[in-house]
Amino acid sequence: MSQSLTKSATADAPPSGTSPGGRSLQGHPWLTLLTVAVGVMMVALDGTIVAIANPVIQADLHAAPSDIQWVTSGYLLALAVFLITAGKIGDRFGHKTTFLVGAVGFAATSAAIGFAGDIRTVIVCRVLQGLFGALLQPAALGLLRGAFPADRLNMAIGIWGGVIGASTAAGPIVGGLLVEHVNWESVFFINIPVGLLALALGLWILKDARTENAARSFDVPGIALLSAAMFALVFGIIKAPEWGWGDPATLLFLGGAVVLMTAFAFWQRVAREPLIPLALFRSLPLSAGTLLMVLMAFSFFGAIFFVTFYLQNVHGMTPVQAGVHLLPMTGMMIVGSPLAGIAIGKLGPRIPIVAGMLITTVAMFGMSTLDAGSGNGVMALWFVLMGLGISPVMVGATEVIVGNAPMELSGVAGGLQQSAMQVGGSLGTAVLGALMAARVTDALPGKWADAGLPPVEPAQAEGLNQAAQLGIAPPAPAGTPQQVVDAMAGAVHDSFVSGMSLAFAVASVVAFAAAVLGLLTRRGTTEAGPAVHI
Repeated sequence: MSQSLTKSATADAPPSGTSPGGRSLQGHPWLTLLTVAVGVMMVALDGTIVAIANPVIQADLHAAPSDIQWVTSGYLLALAVFLITAGKIGDRFGHKTTFLVGAVGFAATSAAIGFAGDIRTVIVCRVLQGLFGALLQPAALGLLRGAFPADRLNMAIGIWGGVIGASTAAGPIVGGLLVEHVNWESVFFINIPVGLLALALGLWILKDARTENAARSFDVPGIALLSAAMFALVFGIIKAPEWGWGDPATLLFLGGAVVLMTAFAFWQRVAREPLIPLALFRSLPLSAGTLLMVLMAFSFFGAIFFVTFYLQNVHGMTPVQAGVHLLPMTGMMIVGSPLAGIAIGKLGPRIPIVAGMLITTVAMFGMSTLDAGSGNGVMALWFVLMGLGISPVMVGATEVIVGNAPMELSGVAGGLQQSAMQVGGSLGTAVLGALMAARVTDALPGKWADAGLPPVEPAQAEGLNQAAQLGIAPPAPAGTPQQVVDAMAGAVHDSFVSGMSLAFAVASVVAFAAAVLGLLTRRGTTEAGPAVHI
């Protein structure tokens, strides 16, 4: 398969930016990295900053709980469904154009949300925001793949991962400050200057590099089948905790996803220009890297979902305080990602990935030992190990997937990497959430009785159980002795921690399975990009 690169129309145009010495800055690898990092920062920041604003949005717009859930779920669903197709759009029309459209669209829909006056408009704009976010992420990886030579791609992906970690870490803190001191709309308005900066840098710096054998058409039936399959899968996972895993509606969506995915695979075998050539998965490292990303996201995002409830509801922290307490983990991700890129460049991805997942396994098991009275020191220890372990896996698995794909499929590979992460995270949150809910339901009556508290009325039992699954102690009637109030809170918190411990224990097993799978990974075998003098 030819890997020679041809200049795009954009590349043929006169350079739009030059250095003082007259040298063109367009296509400069490190400036390309800076530009795509600014764009992807919006998406990563948005993933955590909005969660802080949701309670205020619900109160201000008088939204039902089911509506406010879709402020998050609608965004994630659109992101997961469209990622691979967005990668194909980048391969077909150029990653620069796709990136710029994504940046402008993300900023514009953010502004629309800020000006929305009702919850339905917010949800619709959040779905559109997810679609534009899906354009940004695979395009960013495709641009990095085209700009960096193979020996520097790992470092670039490492820094890119560090930016994502920094943005994710900043989300709860920035969101808490904006909501507390400005308003919830400012959480979305902050994307406007970032998007404009990404646009300006993109027009000045980015340069497309396309291959001679890039796709000339779209596999419309393949896009429709894959989109329907991803929608059925992610929607079924999102709704399963509410409906029940054995509910006919859940089984219909999950079973439909299997049928649609099977039909998609069959169509890819006969399509003239398939969306995802199945030959791509003949690469054992690429297939292993994709599954590794699913398992990593299952264990990490699925388990870490409960940590914010643990910090805020069990330990009584504010959102900003909780964000600060998570800095040991996210800080290690910020520092560890570039270092992981260096290590992978010298050792290859296998050793760092396996070591990282083993460290993550230890951290997950350590988190399962926390209780309601655990101090900041022991929490910080496990958070540090978590960030240290996840960093080489994020960077390594991304390099394995993108680096083992042909250049003309770099966008699809980037979409595949992001889709694997989204599906794994959604599945982990749903499955571990179901296990945790079951454990809390079993433990709460015993903890309540052990605290010497009177039996709960049947009409109030379900509400108490749902609150306990979030670690929220029920409000006590006026005049209740403080000793009884403390006993109620203790029973709820102990039940919550029991469920969280089970979730982390299962996550540690999944993390160990990912470590074993990491043995099948290896360095990318296809050319990354043209040699560049820096």
